[in-house]
Amino acid sequence: MSSVKFSVAMLLAPISLGLLALTGCSTAPPTQQGQADLSTQTHAAFADMLNTDPSLNDLVQKSYAYAVFPSIGSGGAGIAGAYGRGEVFQGGKFIGYADMSQGTIGPQLGGETYSELIVFEDQQALNNFESNKLAFAAGASAVALKAGAATNADFENGVAVFTKMTGGLMAAAAIGGQQFSFETPDTAQQPQQ
Repeated sequence: MSSVKFSVAMLLAPISLGLLALTGCSTAPPTQQGQADLSTQTHAAFADMLNTDPSLNDLVQKSYAYAVFPSIGSGGAGIAGAYGRGEVFQGGKFIGYADMSQGTIGPQLGGETYSELIVFEDQQALNNFESNKLAFAAGASAVALKAGAATNADFENGVAVFTKMTGGLMAAAAIGGQQFSFETPDTAQQPQQ
């Protein structure tokens, strides 16, 4: 039995170190071009989500704030990891950058790319996100975005999460184990030219 635990620990170590390295990086893209590209991708992904489910617009308008991750890449064979950068908005105005990292163990094989929208119901939910206290439990899942999905959205701990698959082979995007970091534009490192 101890050899099984040892083997799993040995497999988890590289993933943990990889995710630690990703979260140790600046949340904001390091160049002005990277920031401009992220903004363009964020707005395009959000427009695509609204096109897929027009009822999402009402939910977002009534919400306190929201975060859009235009492209989260995930992959693995039994042990998987994911990472993505996004932007956070309050009252429709950009307030900061966010990144998401995730590591999971379970029956999975393949890779996927998806967009993710996190809607914050109130100030406390946004405060938890901004102070890096938001993380999803292992069994958490998001609402797969389709027409009318936002109409019956349930907030859990002040957040509702929607995903839209953009490519890949995995059946669905599980959000369990996702962890986030946030920084405002004024605390981000000055971008390189």
